[in-house]
Amino acid sequence: MAEDLSLHSLSPAQPRRDRKRVGRGLGSGKGRYSGRGIKGQKSRSGSNKLPAGFEGGQMPIDMRLAKLRGNTSADAMPIGPFRTYSQPVNLRELEARFDTGAEVTPEALVEKGLIKNTRTDVKILGTGELTKKLAVSAHGFSKSAREKIEAAGGTVSWLRGEPVIRARKARHTKPATPVEAEEPSAPAAAEPAELEEAEE
Repeated sequence: MAEDLSLHSLSPAQPRRDRKRVGRGLGSGKGRYSGRGIKGQKSRSGSNKLPAGFEGGQMPIDMRLAKLRGNTSADAMPIGPFRTYSQPVNLRELEARFDTGAEVTPEALVEKGLIKNTRTDVKILGTGELTKKLAVSAHGFSKSAREKIEAAGGTVSWLRGEPVIRARKARHTKPATPVEAEEPSAPAAAEPAELEEAEE
């Protein structure tokens, strides 16, 4: 019959093991080097907290390999991971989804299913023809889209202000050096025949 459960008969489910006490003398079996070996990187404190990809101090592979070019690379600064993206909407889609005199805004584009949300900027592109008079409000317009909207009698409204085109700075060219005046050449020596005539 099993003994009744009481405080003096309690015991752990698994036998307890004493923790390993290192550096407590040579007789303990874990003295002197405490199980870490003799010198080296792995004998130092913090050697178990090395970052992923650490190669012992040599140049890691992600720095040895060539970097990708273009705005899809994290190394392509200043765009790279901080590049901006705008949702494109073409004029042919506005022609098909909106009626004459309608007001086109990012919220209206979401209702028509042309864009997913209003968190991303909207840019109107000029692909297709527009025959309806529309009041279009967006964050950006291509040159052809703006011309076609205004040609159809519509209006264009920039939600963040019309971008200002900065004039290019004139390149400083080195001033041309003035051409030095040529020194008059010394008169040519008279020939012997002319000298004889002069003497006579």
